[in-house]
Amino acid sequence: MFDKVLIANRGEIALRVHRACREMGIKTVAVHSTADANAMHVRLADESVCIGPPPARDSYLNVAAILSAAAITGADAIHPGLGFLAENADFAATVEEHGFSFIGPSPEHIRLMGNKVAAKEAARRLGIPTVPGSPGAVRDLAAAEASARAIGYPVLIKASAGGGGRGMKVARNAPELARLLPVAQNEATSFFGCGEVYLERHLDRPRHIEIQLLGDGLGGIIHLGERDCSLQRSHQKLLEETPCPVLNCAERERLTALAAAALAELGYRSAGTLEFLYQDGEFFFIEMNTRLQVEHPISEMVSGIDIVREQLRIAAGAPFGYRQSDVNLCGHAIECRINAENPDTFLPSPGRVTDYHPPGGLGVRVDSALYDGYEVPPYYDSLISKLIVHGKSRNECLMRLRRALEEYVIGGIDTTIPLHQRLAVATEFIDGDYDIHWLEDFVSRPP
Repeated sequence: MFDKVLIANRGEIALRVHRACREMGIKTVAVHSTADANAMHVRLADESVCIGPPPARDSYLNVAAILSAAAITGADAIHPGLGFLAENADFAATVEEHGFSFIGPSPEHIRLMGNKVAAKEAARRLGIPTVPGSPGAVRDLAAAEASARAIGYPVLIKASAGGGGRGMKVARNAPELARLLPVAQNEATSFFGCGEVYLERHLDRPRHIEIQLLGDGLGGIIHLGERDCSLQRSHQKLLEETPCPVLNCAERERLTALAAAALAELGYRSAGTLEFLYQDGEFFFIEMNTRLQVEHPISEMVSGIDIVREQLRIAAGAPFGYRQSDVNLCGHAIECRINAENPDTFLPSPGRVTDYHPPGGLGVRVDSALYDGYEVPPYYDSLISKLIVHGKSRNECLMRLRRALEEYVIGGIDTTIPLHQRLAVATEFIDGDYDIHWLEDFVSRPP
């Protein structure tokens, strides 16, 4: 097992990785920007190294600084957390070339699944159904129009290297395609450094369902069930739950078996998530995330398996401790993403936390790096906390969620807690009657 792990991230996920390391007797190194000098993971780590000024490109994306920090502190391995460099194949390869272990998938698998066009082609080869779309990237309007005619309008224009809804546009006819194609290409270039886009059929009312998997790199694969991540605003997830309230047992078993078999054939290593759209009884692969997911705690709550701990064990070459028959999924879990945003306008709300009281009690977990007096910086993602609740049934879980949201106090800044309180009592959510577009309508309603 590793003696010392450098955590190449910040915020709640850096603290999450630190806690898993400490419970395994592993020392930790925190890297941080000058804006995060007083962050909780920096305070708790065994060592810390400042790697640059606040902008992420000069600190958390500064590969040379991160590798230097690992070298001078004598770290054995680097955990990338999520976001930043977590799905950067070149970073993973460079880490290994410099003699450190990368706690995550192989660079080859990150590269394969990092480009959505290549990922869809790989999925088709592995027997996974995909959304009908262009055979590859479309580079000009003529190619886009030809693909759109074959697919049928409306079509979704998507960035090949994208995520989070950036570089994504819906074209309902040929004039809209002509207008939106260069917009999507420009956005893709701006956000991802790659202007390549492709087309897919636009599904009107799908749900977003993903499968959490763990692999040992030798063909051993387990799944931890599915998560329903359909509650999204501007393609950003806001609340997730497991299991999905509308899947039947046959659909669940079919999808999880398909996902596990595909990654076993790849020889996949570490944690990974296959994401699907589900509509009218059909599943369509959309992408794979070759990293830890923000919503991984709900899978941990229903399975009892520490995903970060397993990432560390797999990267260290320890024997894979599970077969699928060992996985017992129990109860229901929901995660609310608490953002430092105005709950009505969604404008960012950085600033000083003047009061902080997280909820507690049976079945309640809070993953957060907040504390009273902490200064939420304006430079990074607005996610500041994750409230996770677990119950024996979905109804018990909902009741616990409402109680926990009532207890949660974060003073001094705006947060999305009031929005989650509205969601927790919304009839459609209680009934499980929602899709990826429902939340956009819900937030436009008067409170």
